[in-house]
Amino acid sequence: MSGVGERRFSRDHEWARLDGDRILVGISDYAQDAVGDVVFVDLPAVGVQVKAGEAVAEVESTKTVSSVMSPLAGTVQAINESLGGAPEQINADPYGAGWMFALAVDGSAQRTELAGLMDEATYLAYVDELAT
Repeated sequence: MSGVGERRFSRDHEWARLDGDRILVGISDYAQDAVGDVVFVDLPAVGVQVKAGEAVAEVESTKTVSSVMSPLAGTVQAINESLGGAPEQINADPYGAGWMFALAVDGSAQRTELAGLMDEATYLAYVDELAT
């Protein structure tokens, strides 16, 4: 089981971290670097049910528009409203102020799903493998 505060990663370059009664979600440092300077973010609505692997948000940068997939199934509990006026927080602090949305913790099945994502060491090895 994933510890509180431990980031877990999907193969789509999203991260998830247990934060009290919610799971924060954002894109990885690798992903923010790949998309370039973020200029706009389209976030999901609070209350929306999402499935793991489903596109739930979009990040627009000076280079491209990229879909953000939910790494877990759940209900969107909150969005990071500060990104509306400062989307560059995703580039500056992808694991802190750049979080995108939060999912409500729905019980043990979701915690098991979270634990099934890659830990940071495995994710970094995965990213290194992509670069070769």
